[in-house]
Amino acid sequence: MILEQTSYFAKAMKKLRANQRAYAEKAIQDIMHNPSIGVAKKGDLDGVRVYKFYMLKQLTLLSYTYTHERLTLRLISLGSHENFYRDLKKSH
Repeated sequence: MILEQTSYFAKAMKKLRANQRAYAEKAIQDIMHNPSIGVAKKGDLDGVRVYKFYMLKQLTLLSYTYTHERLTLRLISLGSHENFYRDLKKSH
C-alpha cells in the first residue's frame, strides 16, 4: 500500500508530542489494516473518510482518501473537532 500525506497533515503531525504521535501512528495503522473504518462524507467532502479516535482523552479526527485501484492511502488532515470540517473543505 502506498501511503501519501498532504503538507497540511505533515504540519499537524510535526506539532504533536512523542506520546501524542504514538496515538496518531496507531490510528494510521488501524486505517491501513481496514481502509473502510472511517465514516464516508457526503456533499463537498465526497470521497473523504474521517476516522475518530481518542488521543490523551481528547477526541481527534483524521481525514483520508483511499483508492482501491492503486492501493493508495492519502492522509489529508488531523486535529480536534473544532473547525475541523471547515478547514478540511478549504484544504480539500
